[in-house]
Amino acid sequence: MTYLSKATAAGGALLAAVLLAAGPAQAAPGAARDGDYLYLTVTTGDGHSGGTRGALLLCDPPQGLSRAAQACAELDAVGGDIARLAPAEGAMCPMVYAPVTAQARGQWNGRPIEYRETFSNSCRLAALTGPVFALDG
Repeated sequence: MTYLSKATAAGGALLAAVLLAAGPAQAAPGAARDGDYLYLTVTTGDGHSGGTRGALLLCDPPQGLSRAAQACAELDAVGGDIARLAPAEGAMCPMVYAPVTAQARGQWNGRPIEYRETFSNSCRLAALTGPVFALDG
């Protein structure tokens, strides 16, 4: 059984009164970006086996990756469409088959994002997606 003291009850009533007096919350300038997020994963193998690393990318302010600001800028340039990211110029990757699967789920500019692709190796993933899937660790 839980007992509340008169001080706890009075404090709760005071907090409720302050919140009600403040009125409804207003959106801050730039609040459209507040909902943009992507949960990114990279799985070694074909996406069904192997180790998985993940990170949550937020862009206002950029956080979640060491290169979050770059990732957010590149995603902004393509409207959040990961498949449209520009490949790295001059990237040369070995012809070694060591598949990695990249996946992103979340929302960008108010629309849902679902992305999944298996790359032949991690070099190819980095060359085609840049800092977006450059997960730390």
